[in-house]
Amino acid sequence: MPTVGVVKLVVQIKLLPSPEQAAALEATLRACNRAATYVSTIAFERGVKDRNGLQKLLYTDVKATFGLSAQPAVRVVKKVVDAYSTLAAQAKAGFLGKTTSKRYRKAMGGPVSFRPEAAQPFDDRCLSWQTDARTVSIWTVDGRMRGVRYTGAADQLKVLAEYRKGESDLVQRGGKWFLIATCEIPEPEVSEPVDWIGVDRGIVNLATTSDSTNYQGRGLARYRNWCARKRAELQKKQTRSATRRLARRTKKEQRHATHINHRISKEIVSVAQRTGRGVAVEVLDGIRERVRLRRDQRGTLSSWPFHQLGQHLAYKARQAGVAFLEVDAAYTSQRCPRCGHTEKANRPDRDHFFCRRCGLAGPADVVAGVNVRDRARSAWAFVTMPVPALA
Repeated sequence: MPTVGVVKLVVQIKLLPSPEQAAALEATLRACNRAATYVSTIAFERGVKDRNGLQKLLYTDVKATFGLSAQPAVRVVKKVVDAYSTLAAQAKAGFLGKTTSKRYRKAMGGPVSFRPEAAQPFDDRCLSWQTDARTVSIWTVDGRMRGVRYTGAADQLKVLAEYRKGESDLVQRGGKWFLIATCEIPEPEVSEPVDWIGVDRGIVNLATTSDSTNYQGRGLARYRNWCARKRAELQKKQTRSATRRLARRTKKEQRHATHINHRISKEIVSVAQRTGRGVAVEVLDGIRERVRLRRDQRGTLSSWPFHQLGQHLAYKARQAGVAFLEVDAAYTSQRCPRCGHTEKANRPDRDHFFCRRCGLAGPADVVAGVNVRDRARSAWAFVTMPVPALA
């Protein structure tokens, strides 16, 4: 099947270092982040935030002061430049609030700092992979360290061996060591769909398809409510240990939601690929600004992983050669897919749909999924319509 591009994925593998190797990795991570904080301070004070200017200014100093060799010093400078570029992009997009807000002033009013255990990128000059032996050779402040063993899931190891390309990030999390590698997988040509699977996303039901497959969010909601109670308990203590536990719990909750989204999206795309159909979802951009909620609902909507589920569906569909579309979300839960009648009263409550004109009744989320599917049919027909030749 011909390829039209690549899909970029990250593969996380777990390192299995000896105590001596782990000590060298920790010393390396801390040295790199001390150097990054130093470079960031100088960059902020002098207003030099481009890569060439910053490298020319601090390259020799960073090597001599922090014991870094040539290529790690270059990666540290690039890490700082990327951090300021990301910060500028966030400010421009309004993610930091208004320029007069406390959050904006705090973010833009001082240099970017790096945690001692923050991830550090390594390129192929600093890190080499021996995929047959499942070991890596990595630069450290104690010299080149060879034969560091690693492990991972079988499918991830296969992707790593075949498609790894570019940088890999060294990460320490909970006393364990990981390498997060970038892989570029050939993207197959998108096949012409015979039909579509419409996916309606929500809170009570995380996803409902036009085939009436329902992925309930009740279990995730209970878990997140439990986590919210635990967060409140830790916040009341206001101790340093409570703050550390709070950060670990937040990351664990995010990983749990991500795992669920991966599982749901994988199953939907697998069904679409097996049946020769495409996947369609609603465009939910700006949903937080459009809807009005009670105070007790705001936290749920703000923290719910709507967008992430859509992202997972999009890249898994691309990877599988399945067509993917985003369609207008307006009135998908109020429109009758049989007669087209649209009215708020068609949905008397959250779970049920009943058309006031033709009497069509069914689960509200399934009806919304069917409307998404129908809109994808129309949109795809328009996209693939041949352009008439000019006379």
